[in-house]
Amino acid sequence: MWLFNSSIGRKVIMSVTGLCLILFLTFHMSMNVVALFSEEGYNMICELLGANWYAVVATLGLAALAVIHIIYAFILTMQNKAARGSERYAVTEKPSKVEWASQNMLVLGLIVIIGLVLHLVNFWAKMMFVDLTGTGDLAHSTDGVYWIRQTFSNGAYVVVYLIWIAALWCHLTHGFWSALQTIGMNGKVWFTRWKIIGIAYVSLLCAGFAIVVLWFFIESHCC
Repeated sequence: MWLFNSSIGRKVIMSVTGLCLILFLTFHMSMNVVALFSEEGYNMICELLGANWYAVVATLGLAALAVIHIIYAFILTMQNKAARGSERYAVTEKPSKVEWASQNMLVLGLIVIIGLVLHLVNFWAKMMFVDLTGTGDLAHSTDGVYWIRQTFSNGAYVVVYLIWIAALWCHLTHGFWSALQTIGMNGKVWFTRWKIIGIAYVSLLCAGFAIVVLWFFIESHCC
């Protein structure tokens, strides 16, 4: 089947999974921002997204999307390297028109994965996983604000998370318009527009995550 066997098909799979993950990040950021205005409201959302069957199914679906996206990223990277052959060893000047993010998507992706693992350890493992297994700190398994404060009162975590968010911004600003281009939204008129829309959208997305991190860090040290 061309979707799995051809280079274009693999790019389509990677683009669609990437766009789905961006939608999830949008939901996640919106949920996080709620914590700035209503701790009760945020914890209510956390309780709804605890060990309920629909939340577990959604989590498994997201995990599948992420794994597929990562696998195809490595496959396409290896294919590109193989296609260049011995040329990749030649000392050549990098094309000026090729964006830095485009040249370093794999590295940025690896940073995002490391940050994701850290995020899962700090939050998912202490909330949904605790609910599912019945082990650990059950008293705070749906108290998301408690774990936000615990995590972001630590300056080291704040720095790591901000680096992660910066890498996410670089990865998504290129990935957003590149994914749209792959699935056919690449007309001359809209190509530049999609890049501008993508940068604006991803900037707002990452700013939302960063504001939550900084807000709770400042609150823990100044209030």
